[in-house]
Amino acid sequence: MLRSIVTHLLRYAAAVWVASLVVFLLLRIAPGDPAEIALGVGATPELLADKRAQLGTDQPLAVQYFSWIGGMATGDFGVSLTSGENISPLVADRAAVSAILVTTAMALAIAVAVPVGTWAAMRRRHADGIAITAASQIGIAIPSFLAAILLVTVCAVHLGWLPANGWVPPAADPLQFVRRLIMPTVALAAVQSAIMTRYVRSAVLEVLSDDFIRTARAKGLSLWQALLTHGLRNAALPVMTVAALQLAALITGAVVVERVFVIPGLGSMLLDAVITRDLPTVQTIVMLLVLATLAVNFAVEIAYTALDPRLRKEPLS
Repeated sequence: MLRSIVTHLLRYAAAVWVASLVVFLLLRIAPGDPAEIALGVGATPELLADKRAQLGTDQPLAVQYFSWIGGMATGDFGVSLTSGENISPLVADRAAVSAILVTTAMALAIAVAVPVGTWAAMRRRHADGIAITAASQIGIAIPSFLAAILLVTVCAVHLGWLPANGWVPPAADPLQFVRRLIMPTVALAAVQSAIMTRYVRSAVLEVLSDDFIRTARAKGLSLWQALLTHGLRNAALPVMTVAALQLAALITGAVVVERVFVIPGLGSMLLDAVITRDLPTVQTIVMLLVLATLAVNFAVEIAYTALDPRLRKEPLS
C-alpha cells in the first residue's frame, strides 16, 4: 500500500511539473507584452523598461519560470496587471466560492446518480428503467450553460421562485445563500448526474452477472439483498473513476456557469482576466485549476487502491 502511494505521488508530482511548464510556455508565446498591457500603448520606452523590470519579464525564461514556481509554492501568486493588487488574497476568496459550488454540485450529482442508476439497472426491462435510461441520454446532451439559462428563464423570470443571479456569503445571510446556490448547483449537477447515472447502471449490470451474486442468491438472498450486501462495493470501483473525471469536468465547467449566475468565483475571475489580458492572473488561475484536477485524480487513485485488495498486493521479488 505504501509503495503504491509513493508511486502515485511521484507520478503526479511529475504531472504537476509538466503542466506548469506547459502553462508557463503557452502564456509566454501568446501575443502581447504584459508591460504594455499594464501601461497602455502610449507608454514611453523608459516606462516600459521599468515596468518589465518590475514584473520580471526582462529576465531569461528560466529565471521567470523558477521565480513563478517558487512564488506559487509559497503562496505568492504575484500582482494583477489591471488592479495592481496582490493576486493571492483575491484568488483565495474566489476559490472558496468555487469550492462551495463545485462540492455541492458533485454531492447532488452523486446523490441522484447512485440510486437512480441502480434502479435503472434493476428495472432495465420495465418501463421506468427504460425511461430513466432515455432521460439520462437526453441529460448528457444538454450543456451546463444551457441548463443554467433554462433554469433562470423558468424559475427566476417566469415563476419568480429564486433570484436570477448574484451571490451572498453563507455567514452574511444563510437563507439567501441557499436560495442563490440552488440554481447554479442544479445547472452543474444536471449533466454530471446524467452521465454518472449511465455509468452506475452499467456497473451494476456488470456486477449482477458475476458469480458471487448468483452464489448469494443460491443462499437465499433476494436480488436486492445480494446487490446491497455484496454488489455495490464492487460496482463502486469503476463509478469512482468516472466520478473523478466528472469532478474535474465540474471544476472547469463552473467557469461558464459562474458567469451566467454572476457568481464571484475563480471562473468569473479567469474570464475577466482573459478579457483584460491580465496574464499573471490567468497563469495563476489556470495552474490552480490544473492542480485541483490532478489532486482529485490522485485522491481517487489512493481510494481505489484502498477499496480493491488486489491493488494493495506487493509485487513478487
